[in-house]
Amino acid sequence: MLPPGLYEATFEARGDDTVNNDLAVGQWVMRCEARTLDDIRAMGGNSPEDERRFETAKRVSDMNLEAYRKYMQPWVKSMVTPQMAELMRNWHPARVQYEAFSSENPLMKTLESVADKTREQRKPVAQDNPFLAFQEKMSKQIVSSLDQWRDSQEALSEAMFLAIYGSPALQSAVGVDPKSTVSRRREMEPKHRELLQARIAELKSKIGSGGLREASIRALLYVGSVRGMVDERSLEALRRLRQTDESARVTLAQFKMLVREQFFMLLLDREATLAAIPRLLPESVDERRRAFAAIQEVLSASAEISGHVAQRLKQVAGLFGLEGQGNAIPSGPKARAS
Repeated sequence: MLPPGLYEATFEARGDDTVNNDLAVGQWVMRCEARTLDDIRAMGGNSPEDERRFETAKRVSDMNLEAYRKYMQPWVKSMVTPQMAELMRNWHPARVQYEAFSSENPLMKTLESVADKTREQRKPVAQDNPFLAFQEKMSKQIVSSLDQWRDSQEALSEAMFLAIYGSPALQSAVGVDPKSTVSRRREMEPKHRELLQARIAELKSKIGSGGLREASIRALLYVGSVRGMVDERSLEALRRLRQTDESARVTLAQFKMLVREQFFMLLLDREATLAAIPRLLPESVDERRRAFAAIQEVLSASAEISGHVAQRLKQVAGLFGLEGQGNAIPSGPKARAS
């Protein structure tokens, strides 16, 4: 349900002093903080040698894909039926190894009853139990072996990549200049630009369309965006509101699309998008007040409403026609829906 963008996930320990800790799951509170491409560039970029290697790998991949589509794909399509494809998916080793030990396997019914009985009669063993010590030792050895295997495989893969795609002969063969120092930024294809412009025009035409749900999401995105982050507690509060809203008849996919569209409308023309909110609202003051209270509840789930957030929320209250109403404008260090 996050608006489109680039985010960094951060985690803070959850404690008794955590605001609305009942809205967080587990021992940590997850927060998605908005980032830009400049934040990634500040971490350091690829060297010119790496750029040439990645470009070579891309061109080789494109050539292989084109060869497959031209020579192999027609043959595969003529030989493989949808039933065969489904059978191959079902019998894939990665899938079979899980299903073989799942409850779908009738041979596992006996193990299920034994597991339940063992679980009921389970007793902790003494710390000096030799089997427990052996278990701990074996566990550490397995972890160490897997770590060494992973490191060796990664080192081998990296060495092969550098050797193959760093070859000047291969780079020249696919049209990459072995002496180039900078990568060219790819221009947007005309067809893609045409589709993009059509989508922009479509979104702008829908700015004045919708109802209370669209207006509420639009207002929530406008106010919440000033924080530059989304907290899992806010998302949980939004999820609970969505579940208790009897008028909600949209699927999760539809709701996500609604969030994306309202976000893009604000991005394209914020002033017009905000100015259209009053036209989307119902005449009932009670309905508008309940929607505004829901916005307050989501915003205050992770932090107090203050500063620029409070200023924008007051602006939204005006758009909702709730000026001067005591329980509509946030007051105090933390505003919650009454």
